[in-house]
Amino acid sequence: MTALALSLVVAEHDNASIKGATLNTVTAAAQAGGDVHVLVAGSNAAAAAAAAAQIAGVSKVIHADSAAFEHGLAENVAAQVLAIAGAYSHIVFPATASGKNIAPRVAAKLDVGQVSDITKVVSADTFERPIYAGNAIATVQATDAVKVLTVRTTGFDPAAATGGSAAVEAVAAVATSAAVTFVGSEIAKNDRPELTAAKIIVSGGRALGSSEKFTEVMTPLADKLGAALGASRAAVDAGYAPNDWQVGQTGKIVAPQLYVACGISGAIQHLAGMKDSKVIVAINKDPEAPIFSVADFGLEADLFTAVPELIAAL
Repeated sequence: MTALALSLVVAEHDNASIKGATLNTVTAAAQAGGDVHVLVAGSNAAAAAAAAAQIAGVSKVIHADSAAFEHGLAENVAAQVLAIAGAYSHIVFPATASGKNIAPRVAAKLDVGQVSDITKVVSADTFERPIYAGNAIATVQATDAVKVLTVRTTGFDPAAATGGSAAVEAVAAVATSAAVTFVGSEIAKNDRPELTAAKIIVSGGRALGSSEKFTEVMTPLADKLGAALGASRAAVDAGYAPNDWQVGQTGKIVAPQLYVACGISGAIQHLAGMKDSKVIVAINKDPEAPIFSVADFGLEADLFTAVPELIAAL
């Protein structure tokens, strides 16, 4: 039997601190099911567990420590979640690369349906999620005893990172999977804010014409604003910007305080990734560009003229 209204958030962390997506997920979990517990499965992750205990609204932190969790391998973390899953009505993950890797394994092992990318909690068993690249919102009722959810973090305000005083409970780590081992990782180095956590994002499109022009025009604007750099899929496919800058349905979903789109026409796949931004500024010389339909401020101008003028005025 599952407990009535008790949610488990599977924290995303780097063994030293809790990542921002976890805070939004805690908010969603609190709306979905009563008390919120947070699982920190890591290696020498006492600092991350202590940080999780400070999150407002968290009543308990469960800390499983093992070298097997050092790199967050989905098979090992899923096994740890399953070991304690019986106590919970809701098991909640951020809809990040990590969360999307672990959640389906948990749902499959529990033999329940997964509700993905929720943006609103209607009730304990009913949720809203975007479909058709965000053109429609589906209301989904989950009738399984345990609800396995992934949360689109842009749909929920983050819980306060401080102010909580949850107890930290250590649990034994489960046996690791012999079928998977960590080989290595290549981490992209970036001095700018992380795209999904940035308060300001400056994005460029195919109209920039080359990677050199992308760098020449967009970098000074991002520097002036202290912004992260993003790009449309067309710009990424053309080689103007790296893949991890892509914003959109097949890239990253962002909702910064300010989103500046330069030379981006606004295909629906791109709009799906950024239309929840608080303020959207569009610079495009095509008056019919769809980006203007979602922009709070639109400038119909050649970006090669307008962006340098904007930089000079800042």
